[in-house]
Amino acid sequence: MIKAIFFDVDGTLVSHTKNEVPESTRTALNKLKEKNIKCVVATGRHMLELAALPVRDIDFDGYITLNGQLCLDDRRSVIGGTPITGTDKDRIIRLFEEKKIPLVLVEKDAMYINFVNPQVEQAQKEISTKIPAQGSYTGNEIYQAVAYVEKEEGDLLKDYLPDCKITRWNDRAVDIISCYGGKSSGIKQYLEKNNIRKQETMSFGDGENDIEMLEFTNIGIAMGNSDDVVKKSADYVTASVDEEGIEKALEHYKVI
Repeated sequence: MIKAIFFDVDGTLVSHTKNEVPESTRTALNKLKEKNIKCVVATGRHMLELAALPVRDIDFDGYITLNGQLCLDDRRSVIGGTPITGTDKDRIIRLFEEKKIPLVLVEKDAMYINFVNPQVEQAQKEISTKIPAQGSYTGNEIYQAVAYVEKEEGDLLKDYLPDCKITRWNDRAVDIISCYGGKSSGIKQYLEKNNIRKQETMSFGDGENDIEMLEFTNIGIAMGNSDDVVKKSADYVTASVDEEGIEKALEHYKVI
């Protein structure tokens, strides 16, 4: 029996072609709640960003944010967190201050960028999100960084930051998190807190940063708008976000 379902946001819950959560998805979420199945966000986003997206009016049972680096319960109280530490943290701060590439630093209660270029503007436009304000490093814990780089530069970052996981969410941008974190790590913390077994879970995603989540949960479902590498990691491929993909998959598995 499924007791908890984890949902990515961009391209999964939210359609950025229509800038909305499809009505079929909202109906499906209500049906899940009626069956006491926990609906949990699992996203690379910060809570500040979620507040500006079409999911802001939906009450979820938990929030696995920043690709699992900061996990909150239904009251938005922190369950656990995994900041970036050590040499990699120092190197990220150096990159931020040198301003050789656009870089966002993400803290528990704030996020800010070192500078903005057309690549940043286009990437943020594609996810219907304002560009973070420019700022200087505060000295606080860093839970995630966002680098606006294309593939070749992204590959170089992997060598430069050996103790970090780097996953691409856009042709122009990657998320950087501690290698000790990730969506699966955040989900584990949530399951332990709520006494739910891995065998009682399902997840939905469409991006490279969803792969470990799709492979970790008992049933991993890739949206039809996913890249092929994401589809290969899933147990099932449903229709796209604009074609009632979430509702169709839940009906396929007879969850609703």
